[in-house]
Parts: sequence; C-alpha cells; structure tokens
Amino acid sequence: MNKLNRLAREKSPYLLQHQSNPVDWYPWGDEAFEKARKEDRPVFLSIGYAACHWCHVMERESFENPAVAEELNKRFVCVKVDREERPEVDSVYMASLHAMGRPGGWPLSMWLTPDRKPFFGATYMPPDNLTAVAESISGLWKARRKELESSGSEMLEHLSRMSGSLAGDAAGLEALDRAFDRLRGGFDPEYGGFGGAPKFPQPSTLSFLLRYSHRTDDSRGTDMVVKTLSAMAAGGIHDQLAGGFARYSTDDAWLVPHFEKMLYDNSQLLRLYAETHQATKAPELADTARFIAGYLLRDLRLPGGAFACGEDADSEGVEGKFYVWVPDEISAVLGRKDADIFCRLYGAVEGGNWQPHEQGLPQDRSILHRARSFEDVAEKLGVPVSEVRRVEREGRRKLLEARSKRVRPLLDDKVLSSWNGLAISGLAYAGRALDEPSWIEAAEKAAGFILSHLYRDGRLLRRWREGDSRFLGNLEDYAFLADGLIDLYEATFEEKYLSKARELTRAMVELFSDDRGGFFSTGEDETGVPVRLKDMGDGALPSGNAVAARVLVRLSEFYRDPQLLALAEKTVKAFSLLLKERPEAMPCMLSVVDLLAQGAVQCRGKTCSAQVFDLQGHAVVR
Repeated sequence: MNKLNRLAREKSPYLLQHQSNPVDWYPWGDEAFEKARKEDRPVFLSIGYAACHWCHVMERESFENPAVAEELNKRFVCVKVDREERPEVDSVYMASLHAMGRPGGWPLSMWLTPDRKPFFGATYMPPDNLTAVAESISGLWKARRKELESSGSEMLEHLSRMSGSLAGDAAGLEALDRAFDRLRGGFDPEYGGFGGAPKFPQPSTLSFLLRYSHRTDDSRGTDMVVKTLSAMAAGGIHDQLAGGFARYSTDDAWLVPHFEKMLYDNSQLLRLYAETHQATKAPELADTARFIAGYLLRDLRLPGGAFACGEDADSEGVEGKFYVWVPDEISAVLGRKDADIFCRLYGAVEGGNWQPHEQGLPQDRSILHRARSFEDVAEKLGVPVSEVRRVEREGRRKLLEARSKRVRPLLDDKVLSSWNGLAISGLAYAGRALDEPSWIEAAEKAAGFILSHLYRDGRLLRRWREGDSRFLGNLEDYAFLADGLIDLYEATFEEKYLSKARELTRAMVELFSDDRGGFFSTGEDETGVPVRLKDMGDGALPSGNAVAARVLVRLSEFYRDPQLLALAEKTVKAFSLLLKERPEAMPCMLSVVDLLAQGAVQCRGKTCSAQVFDLQGHAVVR
C-alpha cells in the first residue's frame, strides 16, 4: 500500500479518495503556496468531486501511476481541491479556463504561479497528454517565466472586470418575453428539454416557464414544462426503482444517464414537480415528486437529519453497474411470467438497450425506463391492465430489494449548507403543496442540524462531516439557506424560521454586497482566492445573486421593509445588461423580475394565515 499523503488529514470524501496516491498532494492552503514560492515551482491544481466519473478515470490512469506521479512531483507543487467544499476556488479557475477559450468540466487541471495566478488549464487528460503538458510547462516556467506571470496577472484582471457592473436601465417584462421566445426556439418538441445531448434537467429554466405561463395566461410555457418533466420521469435519467434523478442524460431521449445522483438536482426537481402538479393537477407529477422525496429521505438523509451531497456514478470501478439489468436477472427475482410483463414495460431486452462508454461493463445490460404504457403491454400480452399494474408495483419493490444486495456506489456524506438549503426548500414547499407533513418535519430537522452545526458566532460555515465544521460560507450558502427557511416558515408558520432567515440575510448583505450592485460570491473575510467574482447565470444551481434577490423581495413583503425591496431592485439592475442581451441564461433572475412586477405572493397553493412583521419583528395586520 502506498504511503498516505497529506490528504489523509482531510474530511472530504473526494480528497480521501486520493490519500494513497503517489502524487504528493497538498490541500488548498498557504502551506502549498509557500512551498511553491520557496522552491520556485508552479502549482498543479486538480479540482473534482467525489461522485465525478471522469475524476475517477484520471485518478486510475494518472494519479495512481507512479511514473506520472513522479513527473508531477518533481516539476510542481500538487494541490487537490474538492469543488463542492471550496466552490470559490473552483469558480475562479473554471472561469479562467473558459476565458482561455476551453470548455469546462471536471476534473479541472490548472497550472498556477506561486501567488495563485492561472496561466494554463485543461480538463481530463490521459496520462501521455498529462506528462507531455507537464514537461512543456516546466520548460516554459524556466525559459519564459515572466510571460507566464504576466499572463496570470492579466487573467485575474480580466476576471475582476467581468465582475464589475453590468448595470444599465432596469430590465422590464420585455426581457421575460425575449427569454420565452428564445427558449421556445431551442425546445425539443419530441423529448422535451433544450438543445441536444447532453441534456440537463435545468429546473431554474422550467420554473421560469411555469411562472411565465401563469403571468401571461399562455399555456405554451406550461406545455414545455410538462413535456420535459414527463419525458424525464419516464427516462433512464430517473431511477425507476428507487426514485431520484441522475445529473444529466448523455442522449436526447433521457435514456442514458450519467449515473451520479446529486442532492441539489433532486431538491430542486422535488419542488418543480410539486409546483407543476399545482398548476396542472396532473397526478403523475405528484407521484414523481413523492418518488423523489422517498429517495431523499431513504438514501441521502443522514443521522441527525441533514442530507448528504449525493451518490457516485461508479460502483466496483464501473459506471452504472449498480443500476442496469439483463432479463434473466429480472426473471430470477420475479419469475418468468411477471418478468416478461416487467421487461416489456421497462424496456429491458436481450442484448441491452445502450452501449456503455467504457470497457468493464458487458454490452448486454439495459437501463430501466418506461418504454410502454400499461395499456400497450396489457393489449400485447392479452392480460388485464390491472395485472400489469400489479406486476409493476410488486416488481419495483422486489427488484429494489434485490438491487440493494449489490455493491452500492459511494455516498458522499459531507453536509453542505447551501445544498441543504435547497433540500429544506424542496421538502417544505412540496410537503405543503402535496399535504405530506413528514416532509415538512424532515425539512425542520435538516434546518435544525445546519443551524446547530454550521452557524457559529454569527458566521455561516460551508461544510460539516464527522463532527468537523469548516470553510467560510459563500453567497449561495446564505441565500439558499435563507430561502429554504422562508419556505419552512410558510409551511409551519413558526416565526423562528422567518426570523433566522432575516438574520442570515442581514449578514449576507454585510459580507457579500458590492456597492455597485449585486453580491460577490465570497465574503469580505475570505482570503483564500485571488479575486472576488459574482455568479450571474444559472447552471445546475441557481445563481446566488438571483436567490439573494428573491430572498430580499420575500422578506420585504413579510416585514414591510422598503430597504430590502430597494436592495433587491438594485441587485436585479446590477445585471440588467445581461438580462437584456442573454435573458435565457438568467431564468432565476427573470423570475425575480416577474416577482417585483407582480409582488411577492406568499403561501400559494393552500389557505395561508402567515403573518406580516414590522421592522422590529412584531406582527402587524395586512
């Protein structure tokens, strides 16, 4: 066994995966950069996360390879970062990679000067490429060091300018119309979603379309949402046995997922399915919401009530192995007659229904998906529809039990404030909308855990694991948690949640505000990164600025506080140029524009007796 490196002292499951690498890894921090200065060497920075498939591939191929490790160790100081623990580090260097004209992704490989300036980057590289690049960079460092340092300085200046003001005239409702038209133009009418493969769920975009339809009384937005959510629920991206969605689909039809399952996706999708059920009354959308909640509560909830980050794509070193089936395996569990019905219903066929991307998994496996309706299968086999429904119901239960005996993918069991904020929001909102009080209770327990373990001396921290609370909370931690607490207040009418949301929001304004408008992602007390950035557009997570603005609007309504409302308007205005030029990239902020135009409507979907509070926190009459 290899000697353990410095990562053995860390808590991150991702960093611990690399603790026995022959690479002489350092965690992100002053020790590594001081060593680089003393020895006059560049820093090789590798960023990934525990559930990342290609991170595992690069580790097996390169970081566990003694020859590759020797090249890296002699030329660089090597630093490993968990992007989920340190999003402020990841965002700076991923933005640098994009500014270099390269596509993003993980693992992120970046070379830095000893004062943390980036000068070259890439994503996954096979070992031959990595060693060739390492040799080239080492030579350039000796021959053209000043040029590399100058390039790094220019990059940081460029990133700083990018986070300057994008303010212009306030964006109006026409930005919503423009975004709707562009999204409609990119919509896939056959399978739902936007664009081609790979396809991501994009809950912020779908939520905007749902709100747009409600505001304009134009059903086309809702139709796009329902088409997408229905196709996703039927696809392989949706775990048909246990519930929960994978991070994205590698094909147009939502069949072949990248099998990792993340807390942030499922938390947002839980709320979205519940919202769309409220808008349409479609029972299958409520069923999917219940399936998602079941996954969160069964597989991601930790002792104490908080939620883990997610589950790996790989098990036994193979992507998707845990999830796929051959018909004979299904027959062994269900019996041949029931298996014939189940396989037709869920598309499991001899020879398999997909082609794995890598060696290690036989080509004859099938990904379960809703291939046919109950009625089609019943007609084809000449059996009653009730019999097909019985087989489907019992079959899912029996196959889930059988699958549980397989080697499970890794559970990344660290607790993040921001992602738990999304889970609190999703469970509280959906629990209220679908009359599931146990979900609201679960949200309360998660909130209690975060506030007890990650809120210290008035400062929210980022990550908890095995009793260790660490890293300063970022904008998204404050904004997502405050938003979740407001949803929890609306579900329980417990004033303590609203009061804590206001307390967090006040601290958020103090720590992250930019006088020009909007919020930096890092607090003024964060010293670990060379530049403060602002997140603008929505990705897998909504923009921290957009959620912060939404929190400000909601609290301004509850407390009748014009200052909070003015700050929300200033935040939206800070991004008005981008809202006008590329509104479809900022759907969550567009929803805030709509909220400002319409006024915050609290407690939608059920009779609401929520109080409104004055600036001192006393209840007042509406």
